[in-house]
Amino acid sequence: MERAREKKTFNINLILLLLGRMVSDTGSSLQMVVMPLYLIDINGSAAIVGIFSFLALTPTLLVYPFAGVLGDRLNRKAIMVATDIASGVIILVLATTSHLGKMSLALLLFGQTLVSLLNGLFDPATKGMLPQLVDAGDLTRANSAVAALRTLSGLLGPVIGTALYANLGITILFFLNGISFLLSAGSEMLINYKHFGQIRRKGTKGIVADLAEGLQYILTNKILGKLCVFFLLVYALIQPIFTVVLPLFFRNQLNYSDTQYGYLQMIIILGALFGSILVGLLFGKEKRVIAPLGIGCLMLMGMMLIFSLLLFPFSLSLLGKETLFYFSILAGTLFLLSVAIMFIHVPIQALIQRGTPNEYMSRMFSIVGLITKGGIPLGALLYGFIINWLEIHRTIFLTTLTIIFISALFLRSFSKAYKA
Repeated sequence: MERAREKKTFNINLILLLLGRMVSDTGSSLQMVVMPLYLIDINGSAAIVGIFSFLALTPTLLVYPFAGVLGDRLNRKAIMVATDIASGVIILVLATTSHLGKMSLALLLFGQTLVSLLNGLFDPATKGMLPQLVDAGDLTRANSAVAALRTLSGLLGPVIGTALYANLGITILFFLNGISFLLSAGSEMLINYKHFGQIRRKGTKGIVADLAEGLQYILTNKILGKLCVFFLLVYALIQPIFTVVLPLFFRNQLNYSDTQYGYLQMIIILGALFGSILVGLLFGKEKRVIAPLGIGCLMLMGMMLIFSLLLFPFSLSLLGKETLFYFSILAGTLFLLSVAIMFIHVPIQALIQRGTPNEYMSRMFSIVGLITKGGIPLGALLYGFIINWLEIHRTIFLTTLTIIFISALFLRSFSKAYKA
């Protein structure tokens, strides 16, 4: 009877966490999707859009390592609530300033920098807290739920955000985003969470020592080390395909409309949503993750091979660069590629959470976050340079061969280490 009551409490806590993340992620998505349009409208400079995008990610990456240390030292729930409230207040200040007609570019960029720093503090705390809210056997399902809701937020953002901006302007989006953070904080306050503190080393040297200890723990753990390296390579090689390669190929070599490009982006997001839900349904109760991880890697290799072949001139000549048939094949391939990424992402998250002691949990996810998010801009930069002197289809074909080699090597070595 006591065990059933405990499990029910954990489920309520998980629902509160998911509800808070869903609300704040949707609010952020509403605002962020229209920010490039808003910046172009008020400034007209592509450089400013680039600076804003840089400030939306870089401060998060810079604060990640220290956020992991704080997440392991301090109460993770308190960190989440405090950062959500602070983010909400900052964005509501922007909303009020915009409503009064006194918005400035400097204030907007400064506000985004602060919110990005707060997000860097929030993320390792919430990921470190999740394993304490569910049983170990339910971690895959819990992570799939988190991924599904975040993807759904990303899907709702472009649809609702652009409509609100076109009809009501940017101020309402600032207000909605600010309120969403405060509602998220309210949901998190209700979570029943007990913090297990660790012995703290004092001063700056103590923080550095804690960070080094977390890094050493990863490097000396064969399984976690392999997962981190594989995560870095997958994100660096795959994610820029959606943000760099696909827009260039679509604009320069295909004859479809911008509306069809929007449909393609929605299909990619739907693939991620479907994959995150499916992996939870099929493997939500599985403690072993080799099966979904293996399926994800095989799908990744297969879809990348098909995608690379679709980019070759002979495919465009055979299938037509403006036909519904070619568009359907391309969309289906990208849909399944997104599914494959979720079949890799969700089990790895669960594996890391199961294999990491609570006292290292936030530091672990701060380093994983730094690896995954830091690898994306590095990969984008690499693709940008390579495509300047090598055709897109040849670049992606070489990338596909690299991914096949890395995935096969990872599955072989990881299976041995995991069974050992």
